Amino acid sequence: MNSKISEKDKKTWEEFLSNDQKLPDKDNFQSKIKSKKIRSLDLHGKSLDEANQIIENFIRKSYEDKVHKLIIVTGKGLHSSNEKDPYVSKDLGILKYSIPNFLKNNAELMGLISNISEASIEDGGSGAFYIFLKKK
Repeated sequence: MNSKISEKDKKTWEEFLSNDQKLPDKDNFQSKIKSKKIRSLDLHGKSLDEANQIIENFIRKSYEDKVHKLIIVTGKGLHSSNEKDPYVSKDLGILKYSIPNFLKNNAELMGLISNISEASIEDGGSGAFYIFLKKK
């Protein structure tokens, strides 16, 4: 590595130091971009009633905290024992299907929600979904 600094580099450095133009603060800039908060909730192993109560509280608290995006992990229901019970719907008993259905049937919660969609692979794919909350 060359330890000598050229005259051109010295001149450029002196011009930089004498200039009062403010440089953008990259750290502060990044925090402004990431102002949209994201929270996640894992409902694996919860009963339907537990999951409904947990998600209702989670949505209300997140809305109050001005969170924009929620990632709800329900799993795919692969280990569910619902298939063994002939009196339980195979699809509607699984949290993957029942939670969005619960939300869509709750007008008060839907007043806080702008959109519900399936999650991307990195966030859980078909075993998870997103809830986008309205601005407070």
